[in-house]
Amino acid sequence: MAKGDKFYFENFAECAALSKKAAAYLVECLEKYDPDKIEEMLHNMHQIEHTADIKKHEMNDALAKAFVTPVDREDLDMLSQNLDHVNDKLEEIIQKFYVYDIKSVETSVIDFAKKLVKACDLLCELMDEFENFKRSKKIRELIIELNDVEEECDKLYLASMRALTKSSNDVLTIISWRDIYECFESCADACEHVSECVGSVIMKNT
Repeated sequence: MAKGDKFYFENFAECAALSKKAAAYLVECLEKYDPDKIEEMLHNMHQIEHTADIKKHEMNDALAKAFVTPVDREDLDMLSQNLDHVNDKLEEIIQKFYVYDIKSVETSVIDFAKKLVKACDLLCELMDEFENFKRSKKIRELIIELNDVEEECDKLYLASMRALTKSSNDVLTIISWRDIYECFESCADACEHVSECVGSVIMKNT
């Protein structure tokens, strides 16, 4: 592999590490949830997301200038966008708590956030392996594991929504939490989309 090619894989690994950091911070926020500190949470999460945006811009600049890339330019761009989407969705979750002025959280929300941590942990492992995707014996296993976590999130989403509609008759409460749970689910989907993109690259290049 050419020396300059390492930039792409290092950038992806750094973006995944930021997702892991954001997911861990989300759990911290929810386990110690204090509505009076929501603006502080917003600020801290945005700092992580902003750093991820910088990484994405660095990737865009590199792709615009590159003559030869280790895999198709379009695939590298798609993977960069998908990784950025994970960070966007993690920030959006905290934004929902702010917009809907959430005063307290249920255990299921913390459980959901912990599953996102698991998904982001797997993303980090996946991006660490990606540089050697032609020889890696672990990468396909990681893609499957991410799919399994996304399915766990699907089940938790359905269970949480059912519990919500059974326990509350307040329309605003139902609308607020439905939107929040959908955002959690979208974040899990975003993690899976990264693994699907990696799988597509493997199929095209091996």
